[in-house]
Amino acid sequence: MTKAVSRYNDPMHELGVAQSLLEIVEQEARPYGGARVTRVQLRIGQLSAVVPDALRFAFEAITRGGIAEGALLEIEEVPLRIRCHQCAEEFTVENPFMVCPRCEGVDVEMIAGRELEIRSLEICDGD
Repeated sequence: MTKAVSRYNDPMHELGVAQSLLEIVEQEARPYGGARVTRVQLRIGQLSAVVPDALRFAFEAITRGGIAEGALLEIEEVPLRIRCHQCAEEFTVENPFMVCPRCEGVDVEMIAGRELEIRSLEICDGD
């Protein structure tokens, strides 16, 4: 029997994201020698297919013994926002159905909700 696995509840997806994040963090901290990373701030969109709690768990697991061990991972969750081309309104929507809640138009564009970005890093060099 084969079981289908959704990316939305596959912890391996967040592990891969955490590994990529750690590579970037280590690269950015490298010029500071023996510095430690103490905080990482991220923005994650509602439709990014990343589960924040799973990402926190994976990040904590893979940073043990490294320069980011114990770093606080702060995640800003970005809601899905659309702009309607028919009525020119912008809305935050709860579901991924791309319909304007004001005029029910379908000529809309997503303006936020797919982000996966590092906002900032806090690096402590010990001084």
